[in-house]
Amino acid sequence: MQALYAQLLVGLINGSFYALLSLGLAVIFGMLNIINFAHGALYMMGAFCAYFLLNNYYFSIGYWWALIFAPIAVGIFGMFLERTMLKFLTGLDHLYGLLLTFGIALIVQGVFQNYFGSSGLPYAIPDYPQIGEWRGLQGGMNLGFMFLPVYRGWVVIFSLVVCIATWYLIEKTRLGANLRAATENPTLVRAFGINVPRMITLTYGLGVGLAALAGVLSAPINQVRPLMGADLIIVVFAVVVIGGMGSIMGSIITGFALGVIEGLTKYFYPEASNTVVFVLMVLVLLIKPTGLTGRAA
Repeated sequence: MQALYAQLLVGLINGSFYALLSLGLAVIFGMLNIINFAHGALYMMGAFCAYFLLNNYYFSIGYWWALIFAPIAVGIFGMFLERTMLKFLTGLDHLYGLLLTFGIALIVQGVFQNYFGSSGLPYAIPDYPQIGEWRGLQGGMNLGFMFLPVYRGWVVIFSLVVCIATWYLIEKTRLGANLRAATENPTLVRAFGINVPRMITLTYGLGVGLAALAGVLSAPINQVRPLMGADLIIVVFAVVVIGGMGSIMGSIITGFALGVIEGLTKYFYPEASNTVVFVLMVLVLLIKPTGLTGRAA
């Protein structure tokens, strides 16, 4: 049973990364109609930003500040990409956006791989704040039925909070209503004095920032590697397709659920753990092509 609980924990952690990444993809596709294949590379950039902020002589700031500054830095880079390249694809077929972002991903990964190689760089689990015997996010807790590493529990809880906050921002606030309106009828929204191009740029920056945040959370668990996003992005696209392209809540629920299903598969039938997500994607597309919570165009 301890092995089963351990795999469930691994599934929840992977599900946290799936949910954050697919949420960013859903935001970008739902608001901008761009299939952002550069998402994995930007996730990797978030992890490298955390590494630079920790180990750079001029900065040397810890994990907690990296949670704030790394998503902002990568989000600004994403907004630069949107203003200089992606905005010219408005109204064109989705294939153009996919090819452009795929090319951007290859360039970014190639640059990092050229300077840092393919081997991973270590990133220590933070040991601050220290309260009594609790040393930051290091160590673990004995729950009786399993030993829970504190940092992994933190990743699951923090990811869930960020996902719910993002859903609330887009679905329940005036800003979110303006964003949704700007994608469906930009001419009418402009008539109310709203700067639609700026909102689109900020939306892309938000989606990219979510990917970078997932990269920062992943850095202490997985080594910081130039190809860490390439290993994950295909599964994340499957998650988005299953949940429904552009569906915010569908991406969150499907991300966590598929992480758990993947973990259970590793316990009961390890040979199928790498393909179970794609088998589910095929079944969903055959039964409901718009995804579990998606809607027809």
